[in-house]
Amino acid sequence: MPALYLALAISSEICATISLKYTHGFTRLLPSIVVAVGYIASFALLSQALKTIPVSAAYAIWSGAGTAVVAAIGFAFLGEGVNLWKVLGIVLIIVGVVALNLGGAAHS
Repeated sequence: MPALYLALAISSEICATISLKYTHGFTRLLPSIVVAVGYIASFALLSQALKTIPVSAAYAIWSGAGTAVVAAIGFAFLGEGVNLWKVLGIVLIIVGVVALNLGGAAHS
């Protein structure tokens, strides 16, 4: 169940972050509501996951996955440019998340 909470927290955060683009500075109501609800849900779900998942691992996965997926959505659907440096940055985020989790598993 904690992994499900974490996955839902990541999904909510991704939805809220992508919706930020469409708020136009919080001047559009519906996307602004999606942002608020998405971030509240994300933190509520993350807090449930943190009951059993160590904070270092959960936060690394939550922030790393969110960053990588939002960047990929930007490249694929929002017309944002992609280049080697951006891809390398995403790869390094993923490697960092894996390293934190492996380091945590080694000392548990």
